[in-house]
Amino acid sequence: MRRRLLALAMTAPLVAAGSSAFAQTAVPPAPASYPQTKKVDQVDDYFGTKVADPYRWLEDDNAADTKAWVEAQNAVTFGYLSKLPGRDALKQRLTTLWNYERYGLPRKRGSHYVFTRNDGLQNQAVYYRAASLEATPDVLLDPNTLSTDGTIAVGSTTFSDDGRYMAYSLSESGSDWIRWKVREIATGKDLPDEIRWSKFSGASWLHDGSGFFYSRYDAPKAGAALTGVNKDQKVFFHKLGTSQDADPLVYARPDKPDWGFGADVTDDGTYLLIYQSEGTDPKNRVFVKDLTKPDAKVEPFLDQFDASYNVVGNDGATFYVLTDQGAPRKRLVAITLGQAAPSAWKTLIPEGPKQDVLDDVTMAADRFVATWQIDAQNKLRVYGRDGAVQTEVALPTIGAVAFSGRREQAEGYYAFSSFAYPTAVYRLDVATGRSTIFKQPKVAFDPAQYETTQVFYPSKDGTRIPMFITHKKGLAKSGANPTYLYGYGGFDISLTPSFSPANLAWMEMGGVYAVANLRGGGEYGKAWHDGGRLDNKQNVFDDFIAAAEYLIREKYTATPKLAIGGGSNGGLLVGAAMTQRPDLFGAALPAVGVMDMLRFHKFTIGWAWKSDYGSSETKAGFDVLYKYSPLHNLKPSTAYPATMVTTADHDDRVVPAHSFKFAAALQAAHKGPQPVLIRIETKAGHGAGKPTSKQIEEAADKWAFLKANLGF
Repeated sequence: MRRRLLALAMTAPLVAAGSSAFAQTAVPPAPASYPQTKKVDQVDDYFGTKVADPYRWLEDDNAADTKAWVEAQNAVTFGYLSKLPGRDALKQRLTTLWNYERYGLPRKRGSHYVFTRNDGLQNQAVYYRAASLEATPDVLLDPNTLSTDGTIAVGSTTFSDDGRYMAYSLSESGSDWIRWKVREIATGKDLPDEIRWSKFSGASWLHDGSGFFYSRYDAPKAGAALTGVNKDQKVFFHKLGTSQDADPLVYARPDKPDWGFGADVTDDGTYLLIYQSEGTDPKNRVFVKDLTKPDAKVEPFLDQFDASYNVVGNDGATFYVLTDQGAPRKRLVAITLGQAAPSAWKTLIPEGPKQDVLDDVTMAADRFVATWQIDAQNKLRVYGRDGAVQTEVALPTIGAVAFSGRREQAEGYYAFSSFAYPTAVYRLDVATGRSTIFKQPKVAFDPAQYETTQVFYPSKDGTRIPMFITHKKGLAKSGANPTYLYGYGGFDISLTPSFSPANLAWMEMGGVYAVANLRGGGEYGKAWHDGGRLDNKQNVFDDFIAAAEYLIREKYTATPKLAIGGGSNGGLLVGAAMTQRPDLFGAALPAVGVMDMLRFHKFTIGWAWKSDYGSSETKAGFDVLYKYSPLHNLKPSTAYPATMVTTADHDDRVVPAHSFKFAAALQAAHKGPQPVLIRIETKAGHGAGKPTSKQIEEAADKWAFLKANLGF
């Protein structure tokens, strides 16, 4: 869904590592001084409240003085990091752990299967095609050949129904802007076709393979590609062999500039569905166009904007829709065109019991394969067309699944992972529910040495919050274990168990890794999301602070050994937590965070987050945001935890000005021996598509920083 593309997606949880292999030695002192950051006389009046913004000039990423400031900050930061003890050994260990073969989910299109594979240290995964999954595959597309440093990444791929063509999107240096290209699968060669200025969009083919639907914006003004506001998205059709300039407009609403669109052709090729969203609000509308009628117009189908709607399949004019209308934790219903009133719907899979969430439904083997989320972990169940349960797929342990299949194919594939279970790909015989391994990675560690416990702790208002805690078996609750607490808490996004070599390194060397499932996410459906957004946003920070207090109270760790981290909306979380409770944490790693809550809506797609945050454009919104905005709640002469802010120069989701201004203000306010630094990656964006080499470098720097400042 489009809103997922433009939401504040998480960056991978990166953590610190340390052990006797990296014996503690003298730690370099904090920089004696930080780069001088000029202040300007900028004061804004918000409904009678005067708010100074002395670092406003840092919002101009093209200005020479901003570029000089970035260079000066990086010189200090990388100078400090290069002297940290054990940093090179950490990088070497990380490289070893990262060096394992991993596969994506296979997709059968036409007579061939297509899947991705990374041999371990390739910057980008390679796309392969094979006549069967037992056959030797051929390279279909190798993104590593598109740039010398791996900074051009494939975003998404879609295939024509006959398997002849693959449309694929390219992102450069981590930008959200994508270019669509078309590759002929049989020859592995690209057609001349190219689509530019697309963003937050997929591509959906007509069934005859003549072209595809996509969404794009108008070209940005010169110099504003990474900061200019994105509105007035439109749906176009691209016919193969023609210029983008000739693409006919399919749907636009100039009267509704905040409306965004995603286009999808039904599996039977009969209908074009246009999903309309407003920002990142889970609610949406669905419009439909009959593709069998040349002059058919786009007509409203589900247009009340009262719930989320996702069509998972259809039989003629009857659509199977996953929705939270009348079911806050979602249900699957059958809706017939022209009979959109809820009273006319037929429920196939009802809302689950207790707090179970029907997270996803896919049609495969003429059945419904449903992913359930139960206490932030997944179950996979197969249902008949009548909604009756046929089987529950046995999963290896506590974990998360991602399923892919097609209605006309008997098999489907799913990826399974957990904190100590590297992502494995399984083939599912949908009719029998039997799973077999397609690919299971070989990582040099023993999963039996680790354990994951799910605990529930009370937040400030008494709400029961789940948290996963993973570490080596036999860990002593001494109150002295280095601990990394990770969180997100927003945009209806759930944190389910996942594997990363970074987390493995942390646990391998004695660290505790904790993931708190905060309100604002989607772990328990609509009520959980609503409980952590808009006027309720402070609940998210309270939940996170309570998680830290639980870890200390239960003697997993203590303040000097406790680090917190999060990216994007999670960067906001870390910024808010460390400004509200600077005494509680030993270190903080806010990554690509939204730090200026009064101006986030003025850049790129930031306005879309008003559905979760509200806006300083209203008195009520300003009053809420001003209370927790990290930039505005730094207090002079305060000892803050050791902090390393991270951002990237091509982040056009959360523009780096957020991190620039916060780091400048933090350095000015901080009074203590701990370092407060900003690390600014070049030729990188919000996180998606970041090459392996850059991920390893960044992780090594973060880990070395935590190892030194937590003192182990």
